[in-house]
Amino acid sequence: MSAPDSTHDQPLTGADFFRVSPMVLFPETMNDFSVYLKHEGGYTLYCHADERFTEKHRRLLYENGVAEVYVQLKEKDQFERYLEDHLGEILCNEALPLKERSRVLYSVSSSLVEETFRTRLPASIRRESFDRVTAMVRKGTEFLTQKDSLRAMASLISNHYQTYTHSVHVFVYATAVLQAYDFSREELVQIGLGAVLHDVGKSSIPKRILDKPGRLDREERELVNTHPVKGVSLCASMPLSQAALNCILFHHERMDGQGYPSGMGEDNIPLPVRVVSVCDAYDALTSDRPYAAGLEPYDALKLMRDEMKGAFDLDVFKRLIGVLSDSRIV
Repeated sequence: MSAPDSTHDQPLTGADFFRVSPMVLFPETMNDFSVYLKHEGGYTLYCHADERFTEKHRRLLYENGVAEVYVQLKEKDQFERYLEDHLGEILCNEALPLKERSRVLYSVSSSLVEETFRTRLPASIRRESFDRVTAMVRKGTEFLTQKDSLRAMASLISNHYQTYTHSVHVFVYATAVLQAYDFSREELVQIGLGAVLHDVGKSSIPKRILDKPGRLDREERELVNTHPVKGVSLCASMPLSQAALNCILFHHERMDGQGYPSGMGEDNIPLPVRVVSVCDAYDALTSDRPYAAGLEPYDALKLMRDEMKGAFDLDVFKRLIGVLSDSRIV
């Protein structure tokens, strides 16, 4: 198979690359990353950065049965932004396997949430970041309402706890559970935004406290417990709905009134918040955190039922179990 350009300046090894499905590369688009082919002797440049990826490029790959192409690790950020820019097209492309589309959504959303939390301004998140997160949630919600989408996402969900991946997990689980209720598509998007941003206030908490391997002392615990209020403050200048703000501010409230920051009881906790709260707790318990190893799904649900009795809406809890069961997670 002849490539449009087969030269590069220096030998590259497998450690320099990551694999990509050629089906996520769209003809007539300009890329900020180069595309390579793998062969027995190493890697060959196929399409240079800033060169238009044409229909001919794609047709040659298809005609020669090429199922994987490669991008250099040093250009991963550019590739992730390309995926983000074309996320809607990729998620709607039924020719692309559901698992591959799920992988793209997980990768884009994790990178975007991490960037949003990391690059926020001192007093707020950036409007550009907010707009990009909103677009991702809108496209992601459309995808996650498709049959078997959670099952496809499940294998990608890591048990290694990071605030940004945890936020994505809660968004995925909450969207699945919310479909059991009578919410409109726009309401799902707004609640999804609240789920993604529910822990944004933790970006204001020192990392040494969040990553502390032992038990937090009283002063540290009180500081961590300010993250819902800090989160709402960081989002104050953004056009968030009340439903989304509620999820950020109240996701640690409990049905028995033992939560924070307000100690409100079940009569005052909106249904979307109840869903985010249950999904938040489940993902935290099944993730490896600095002070505790993650539990297996069944054990986490059993702990929530037996040792956190009264904390959660029982109907929401049962619906989460149903969603996890249908997706073969538990």
